Amino acid sequence: MTLHKNFALRARPFLKWAGGKTQLLEQFRLRLPLELKNGEINTYIEPFIGGGAMFFSINHEFPLTHSYLMDKNEELILSYRVIKKSMRKLIDALESLESEYISSDPEGRQRLYYKVRQVFNQEKPRFNFHQYNPDWIQRTARIIFLNHTCYNGLFRENRNGEFNVPFGKYENPQILDKENLKKVALLLKRATIISGDFTGCKQYVDNKTFVYIDPPYRPLNRTSSFTSYSKEGFSDEDQCRLAGFIKELDKKGAKIMLSNSDPMNEKPCDSFFDDLYADFTIERVPAIRSINCKGFRRGKINELIITNY
Repeated sequence: MTLHKNFALRARPFLKWAGGKTQLLEQFRLRLPLELKNGEINTYIEPFIGGGAMFFSINHEFPLTHSYLMDKNEELILSYRVIKKSMRKLIDALESLESEYISSDPEGRQRLYYKVRQVFNQEKPRFNFHQYNPDWIQRTARIIFLNHTCYNGLFRENRNGEFNVPFGKYENPQILDKENLKKVALLLKRATIISGDFTGCKQYVDNKTFVYIDPPYRPLNRTSSFTSYSKEGFSDEDQCRLAGFIKELDKKGAKIMLSNSDPMNEKPCDSFFDDLYADFTIERVPAIRSINCKGFRRGKINELIITNY
């Protein structure tokens, strides 16, 4: 247990992910179910894994038996699987990309970025996301490279499923964090990584389960464009479908925590989530919105933490 905690101490998300929860971890920790703190819960489930900040935090603090990590974004799931299975080969691939990037002048770095992005997009239509093979390692290296050198550290796809974020022009981006990847890989040894819709986690849920749900956020306004982590997006209908699913998990006795944007930041009369989760505990907590195409829309906002306990 001591070895696990020492390795996990500094494990953190390996991707910059819009909507990442690092800044809210303390707020979440204060609201964790007593059953988790008392050791009565032994399974953790996260059906929208994203950057994984909550997963890393929970597995550092509590001796859980197993975790189930899911996401519909096939690029994201591919990356988690590669780190779990082929971490050292991934490090080698990232070292090669980082070396070429660092040794280039600004124009050369930009050319490299768009070259990698072009290859990444061109290979997608024929890429095999279902059977593990060496191509997975190179694709994950490209995902991490693009994520750490693109504008604002985003993962965003257009309607054709293409990664479309422009070059970031950072002077010294950290493309490879070798030690963190090793720590992430260690934590993933006790996790099952699943590609698919959030409803697929239902079979793993019982009354000794803690489920943390962080879906693509409901846009705060019409110009919010950074919620498209996959080409399908996540509509109000999806939010309603998710709420119905959460009520099913509640009946199975699981402890559930949900986070989302607060629509009242923009429209004080917008009670979308208050109505959707009227039977649950709803709290508003302060956060900083750091990603928006308009600078004046960045800054302090409230986010929602919704629990069934």
